Amino acid sequence: MEIKIEKPSEEMLRNLNVSSWPIWTKEVSRFNWHYDETEQCYILEGRVIVETPDGGKVEIKKGDLVTFPKGLSCVWDIKEPIRKHYSFK
Repeated sequence: MEIKIEKPSEEMLRNLNVSSWPIWTKEVSRFNWHYDETEQCYILEGRVIVETPDGGKVEIKKGDLVTFPKGLSCVWDIKEPIRKHYSFK
């Protein structure tokens, strides 16, 4: 399962209507997470390392548009407090 990271244009963010998505925040921490649905999120602030079961590590930071696939289990290791818009599909 692949985590998709994009650097979206302002036009892409408008077309997705990202500004209308809810906002989630979390302090520096580390926790396990499982995606029951596909999530798309846009990182407003912060930095996190997402660790996948196959030993992979993905760095996600401010300005990234990220898609997490349904069924993914991972570990979130938040290095700088996160603030993101998110949408489940």
